[in-house]
Amino acid sequence: MKTKLLSLLLALPLAAQAPAPKAPAPAPAAEPTVGAAMDATYQFVPAQFIGAAEAMPEDKFNWAPSQGEFKGVKTFAQQVKHVSAVNFAMGAMILGEKPPAEVGDMEMGPDSLKTKAEIVKYMKDSFAYARKAIQAITAQNGSRPIKNPFGQGPDFTAIGMATLLAFHGMDHYGQMVEYLRMNGIVPPASRPRPKS
Repeated sequence: MKTKLLSLLLALPLAAQAPAPKAPAPAPAAEPTVGAAMDATYQFVPAQFIGAAEAMPEDKFNWAPSQGEFKGVKTFAQQVKHVSAVNFAMGAMILGEKPPAEVGDMEMGPDSLKTKAEIVKYMKDSFAYARKAIQAITAQNGSRPIKNPFGQGPDFTAIGMATLLAFHGMDHYGQMVEYLRMNGIVPPASRPRPKS
């Protein structure tokens, strides 16, 4: 019995030094879907575009430059309506459904929208819809062919259509920035940020 007790006492320090069993490693975070990953970048388009549209005063909303080579360019309001109509049309193509709002001829947007308030609401709704469409893209449906809406060039894919939505919106945002600056307005995205 003394031998057993002595063996037990000698083994105690060794047991105390043995490493504790490891806790199971946390499960790795799930990778975002293709749509969520694309929307994480796309969200900057509506953030800047909406800010620019809201910054233009109502009395300048139908303004277009007239000095120099600007004959026939879209007014500020037409820029906003055009991008919004395209958002609805292309979002519907990604989702495989009919646009949930009127798109007019898409080049100028719906004629029925006249006031800044009407156009801004239409624009915000269009960006929400475009984001819904982009978020619906998955690895399984992202390469699904979509007929080219412009009638020239190759067809698109859902991923390609989402990419087109992003660069199209930013192309017109750049034009809107010029319109704002030509009217003495600094676009919200270019304003100094308060120091924290």
